[in-house]
Amino acid sequence: MRARALDRRVRKEARFLIRAARAALTLKRGLRGKAGDLETVTKRVETGLAERDMQTVRHGLPALDSLVDELIKRPPKSTTRDYVESIGAAILIALALRAFVIEAFKIPSSSMYPTLEIGDHIFVNKFIYGIRIPWTSTKFFEFRAPKRGEVIVFMQPCTPDRDYIKRVVAVAGDTVEVRCSVVYVNGKAVPNRLVPGPCSYLDYDDNAKKWKDERTECSRYRETVDGHEYDTFHEPNRPMFEQQFKQGESDLPTATKDFPSHNAPISCIDSNDPDAKEAPNQKLGELVETAKPGSKPGACEPRLAQRIPADHVFVMGDNRANSNDSRFWGSVPIENIKGKALFIWLSYSHWSPVDWSGIRWPRIGNFVHQ
Repeated sequence: MRARALDRRVRKEARFLIRAARAALTLKRGLRGKAGDLETVTKRVETGLAERDMQTVRHGLPALDSLVDELIKRPPKSTTRDYVESIGAAILIALALRAFVIEAFKIPSSSMYPTLEIGDHIFVNKFIYGIRIPWTSTKFFEFRAPKRGEVIVFMQPCTPDRDYIKRVVAVAGDTVEVRCSVVYVNGKAVPNRLVPGPCSYLDYDDNAKKWKDERTECSRYRETVDGHEYDTFHEPNRPMFEQQFKQGESDLPTATKDFPSHNAPISCIDSNDPDAKEAPNQKLGELVETAKPGSKPGACEPRLAQRIPADHVFVMGDNRANSNDSRFWGSVPIENIKGKALFIWLSYSHWSPVDWSGIRWPRIGNFVHQ
């Protein structure tokens, strides 16, 4: 009983090896070396099967198995090919992640101080606001829209070849107004308080490619938007003007960065950038009177706001005194948004292989405040 079962297994294995050998001899006519031995051994095993000579079959199987394995199996990959395939797979995975999930950006200016500094390298979540088809503004699987207080990276509407990073202050349907550095959303001032102590920062001269010699003075305020708490920089004299306003002085200079600055919706045509162009996908906002009927609002009191159009957001840099943002060229179409800032993975003011003194170690790994 056991011998018959063993014979069945031997015959099954023999038939399998014969089929493999015959296929190789038919399709791979260029087989060399031991191809003649393969033909001889195959015929011997075939004859043994036909004549039910199991002794001949058993005797020929090891040789047939060895020849089939040696002549037919796929040649092993070279070490070089293994490396090339591994590197290629890694590159494809990295490109897919960069296109759809996460991308690295470098902060080039001081417009987001103190949240983000020049030389910060951040990762941006490109998945949260929808997956974008690479090299287009077309999105699919839009999971949610940006929320107030979030820091986003986007294609600047007037110069879409440039990526900007700012904070969302208002969303579609909101009204926005800025008077004497105070931001009003839907008629209410964004909660803010002065952070006592000295305030200054070192800026970078992009034309000269070096850090400026003198520090820029500022005042520091802490804002809260929908549970997001973050610090902002303003003109150094803001606390003094606010104190004068509280004391009843109404004849105060109007801040040059008030918004809206004139009786017309702000858009790309108002930008002072010589490279700016009118954005076909940017909608004009609607102006809304916010002053009380019959009143004569002072320089720092609300009087005129702009409503954010559908599928747009209003953004501002945290360095309010030195930021080119929606106050000067209008709202950002949601389709221009690339993603949400996550965390700082590298930060330095200067660096070289022999000089690591400019690396800001305490900033590395910090999440972007939002």
